[in-house]
Amino acid sequence: MIDQPVEAAQTGIRAVEFFAGIGLVREALEPLGVDVVWANDIKKAKRDIYAANHDASHFQLDDIRDVTAKDLPSDIELATSSFPCVDLSLAGNRRGLVGSQSGMFWQFARVLEEMHEQRPRVVLLENVPGFATSHGGKDLSAALMQMSELGYSCDVIAVDARHFVPQSRRRMFIVGIAGDAAPGAKSGIPPLSDVRPRWVQRVHALHQHLHMHYLPLPQLPEGPQDLSNVVEKMNGRDPRWWGHNRLAAFVESMSPLQTARMEALRDSEEISWRTAYRRRRNGDSMWELRRDAIGGCLRTTGGGSSKQALVELGNGEMRARWMTPLEYARMMGAGSYTITAGTPNQALFGFGDAVVVDVISWIGQHYLLPVLRPQNGLQAA
Repeated sequence: MIDQPVEAAQTGIRAVEFFAGIGLVREALEPLGVDVVWANDIKKAKRDIYAANHDASHFQLDDIRDVTAKDLPSDIELATSSFPCVDLSLAGNRRGLVGSQSGMFWQFARVLEEMHEQRPRVVLLENVPGFATSHGGKDLSAALMQMSELGYSCDVIAVDARHFVPQSRRRMFIVGIAGDAAPGAKSGIPPLSDVRPRWVQRVHALHQHLHMHYLPLPQLPEGPQDLSNVVEKMNGRDPRWWGHNRLAAFVESMSPLQTARMEALRDSEEISWRTAYRRRRNGDSMWELRRDAIGGCLRTTGGGSSKQALVELGNGEMRARWMTPLEYARMMGAGSYTITAGTPNQALFGFGDAVVVDVISWIGQHYLLPVLRPQNGLQAA
């Protein structure tokens, strides 16, 4: 959860949510006084989960290529856009912003351009760190140039969700601000910090010819060190645990190093949990336990290798199973989310493709509110 009490905006911040997915941006920002008055996504299964948790009367289920500025309500102060990462991710095809999915950034920019003088004061973009290296950095440069041409000064930050939830999930964010400079904003290259590592500093350094700024931000919290608050407890007879043959195949596929790690945890007198992914090593499919006690980055469940398994070890015993939708929800900071809509796989897909609630809450508290409601007295640092 966020690390200190939040003072919500005294008057509602009207926001629109592009690529809204299952609604975790809204889940994070509404407690801060942000009023999401329009949302869009193309996936009906995601919209159904969104509607199970939020008023979806304003949800436009549509391809963004068919969305125009006329579809949006007036007096918008904030626009969020978690456009697809498939073509930018190191695990994806790396086609970049010319790809059919990540290229949807240009459609978002088109809608902003159509809004003319009605453009929102602040834009929050979210994607994977691979955006910074796609096509040798040219894709990010093109996006920052487009935002600059639309009148936005941009700041780039990086946040790993492990500071908030037990999941290693690195994401980059671009905050664009139109009009007057934000209170406390500075120009030049930002100092090294946990939200601005050296690669983020390089992004700022390479784009000083554009409209760029940075806002001082507090240090990120420590974050949980294990999965104890994530695991959905179930007894050893629960049918979701894998049977003997499947468990034996799971163990057999491990390397000697992985087997030794698993055996040491199994023989411990304390119960612990590890996540595991199936990976290709030298052409073979192998299971690997994560070295630390938090989870790996949740992915969209497009295939078996994209799903994350949970392994319970201790007192001489070991069990394994797929992670459940509730565990995915908890790892995304949305443990109270209603996830009955759609199939379990659709729920896993929706959470794997979403933002971590606590990360967006932190950005909202320490960045978005100080810019949009500076009179509330919230300071970034």
